[in-house]
Amino acid sequence: MATFPPYPSHPAGDSGGGTLGPPHWWQRRWVRYGASITLLTLSGLVILALVREQTGTKGFLVGLGLAVLPVPLLVAAFRWLDRVEPGPWRNLLFAFAWGACAAALIAIVANSFATKWIATATADPHGADTLGATVIAPVVEESAKAAAVLLVFLFRRRDFTGIVDGVVIAGVTATGFAFTENILYLGTAFGTDELSGQRGLASVTAATFFVRVVMSPFAHPLFTVLTGIGFGIAALTSERKHLRRVLLPLVGLLLAMGMHAMWNGSSAFGDYGFFAVYASFMVPAFALLTWLVVWTRQRELRTVREELPVYAVTGWLGPVEPFVLGSMRARRLAREYARHHFGKPTARSVARYEAYATSLAFLRHRGRRGRADADFVVRERELLDELWARRSVARPALAYAARATTPVAPPVVTPQVPPIYGYAPAYWPGPYGPAGPYPTYNPYRS
Repeated sequence: MATFPPYPSHPAGDSGGGTLGPPHWWQRRWVRYGASITLLTLSGLVILALVREQTGTKGFLVGLGLAVLPVPLLVAAFRWLDRVEPGPWRNLLFAFAWGACAAALIAIVANSFATKWIATATADPHGADTLGATVIAPVVEESAKAAAVLLVFLFRRRDFTGIVDGVVIAGVTATGFAFTENILYLGTAFGTDELSGQRGLASVTAATFFVRVVMSPFAHPLFTVLTGIGFGIAALTSERKHLRRVLLPLVGLLLAMGMHAMWNGSSAFGDYGFFAVYASFMVPAFALLTWLVVWTRQRELRTVREELPVYAVTGWLGPVEPFVLGSMRARRLAREYARHHFGKPTARSVARYEAYATSLAFLRHRGRRGRADADFVVRERELLDELWARRSVARPALAYAARATTPVAPPVVTPQVPPIYGYAPAYWPGPYGPAGPYPTYNPYRS
């Protein structure tokens, strides 16, 4: 029978453990999954019929073939950003499906209705189109896309822990939305070329493809990422700060609407308005947000290196593992070693070990800062159990990665300074047996 190391309990903060009550009926897994699948399936069928009606079968197929080209690159980019603590694929599939089906359906129906109503009320079809593109469309489309981020934030809370998670969910949702919208625009452009007989680079299809797929495939993701950042910051905020947790996503949503409105209204700035807005606003904004997300990812790795040594001291992790798990290169080497020597199943186990350890570091970071949720102890115990079950296959791979990336394994030293947040209880009752005193970890000691 395996002997468990001492079990560290909750650091001083605003949350503890406790018994969680039974979930409400709407929180049950089969209810959530059944409702999501039904909603997205119906939305997909309706949006498919609407787009095909507007473009024709041939235009739909051409638009589909061209619109799908940037999707793998965008999804791969967001997945790369999420490599430190990769979320489950089902969240990304839901986000993409919501953007491509539900959000696109809401946008098409609401934008069309609002534009027709304004044209009827003002007897100015041109003004209605301009108002619809610059005011109605940004509000409707960004709200529809933000709904996916909100649903993941509420119902997959354990997978939504910070800014990177918000960026990834928002970006994949917007990628799905842009995919459907591009089918519509490219299919319509192809129909126009069919009627006019235009072919080649002078065609409307080529011009639409260049503007939407080549120059600005990141436009919709860039807008919605602002909403995701708002939700991500809210996820890092203590549960006691209710107003801040509500206002931050709303501020992000308003910024997304404003950037979207400026982009849609660029044509009103003259013949070169599009290029002016693109060069002076969109590209710098894209570069700034890219820097922010990459910086956040590096900060996450630093958090892993700072928070995990306490678990190495108590025996839950190997001495070198905090260093290895805080380096993307070392983590990759560990997976490659496991795949080469033991096969793909072992490599997947090592990958899961890395993901659970990262989640554990983030959980403890929130707890040490007084931002832990009410289920801190339960979640910490679950993650430690997952790590302990995979230790026999993961530790050799991680030890190899440590030897390959540093000449000397970094030692783990128990700090001998006064605690910054106190000691844990002397003993932890439960299936792990009695535990010795929990050594305090001071991450600020050099």
